[in-house]
Amino acid sequence: MKIITTIAVVALTISTGAAAQTLYKYRGENGEWIYTDRPPVASQAVETRKLAPRDVADKFEVRHEFNGRVLELRASNPYHAPVEVTLRFDEIVGVEYPHPDEPLRWVVEPLQDMLLLQLDVLEIAIAPSVSYRYDFLAGDPAARHDPDDSYRVPYALGRHYEITQAYPDVITHNTPDSYHAVDIAMPIGTDIHAARGGVVFDIAANNFKSGTDLTDYGHAANYIRILHDDGTYAVYAHLNWNSIRVSPGDVVERGEFIAESGNTGFSSGPHLHFAVMRNRGMKVESVPFDFAGNAASTVAPSTGNVLTAY
Repeated sequence: MKIITTIAVVALTISTGAAAQTLYKYRGENGEWIYTDRPPVASQAVETRKLAPRDVADKFEVRHEFNGRVLELRASNPYHAPVEVTLRFDEIVGVEYPHPDEPLRWVVEPLQDMLLLQLDVLEIAIAPSVSYRYDFLAGDPAARHDPDDSYRVPYALGRHYEITQAYPDVITHNTPDSYHAVDIAMPIGTDIHAARGGVVFDIAANNFKSGTDLTDYGHAANYIRILHDDGTYAVYAHLNWNSIRVSPGDVVERGEFIAESGNTGFSSGPHLHFAVMRNRGMKVESVPFDFAGNAASTVAPSTGNVLTAY
């Protein structure tokens, strides 16, 4: 039996390094700890260590099995979030299925093993076989952005930092998943707090490289993804190496300390990338949102504005 599976680049996957990498740890100009793949320019105390490739986490998968005269296809979702999956047969032989060219679509609930299809095997001399491909994406496409309140500014109360990119200024936020994202410049090591409560369903914590080449560094950001009760989720990205204080499955409250800001991945300098996302039918889409301001007011993110946490 032949199986073909392809995973979409936007799927819930975690990149891994092919070989051990060198981490440099030293103090920055303001006394903050810096973790990077590049040694400091100035002569100063620096700690180096070799990091082995990280283990690959459990991933969403579709598998098939012939049970007597029945073909079963099942999906396993190890994430604390619903996952949409689409599947298309490339070839199906000896199995009763009248529409092999039509794509199929399901939503698999968090932490569930789901029977997708159950097909009868034909009583013919040819051995049954199937080949298929599938893509998957976090989130229920039925989700609609409906927050109970405006979003808390995601750092300590009273702190204020400048927004360096927000809609409609799309210097690097030039795809639907980032149109409404907000970049906020801040020193490495700044405490990051949850802008809205929810369930943590995906993190990356062991990256420390950064640079302005999207191909080389686009996969190397540390991040947290938190699912909201309306089915959307927040992304906190470019976090500091090994600073994440939450794990998949944790329920976090609005304002809870979750990590430290950093400068990891596709980044030209230390900042926090914050966005609210939804799955729009196997496509990731960022949605507009407002931050909470002073005295029950709201603040629409705008490039150049200094944003204060209330």
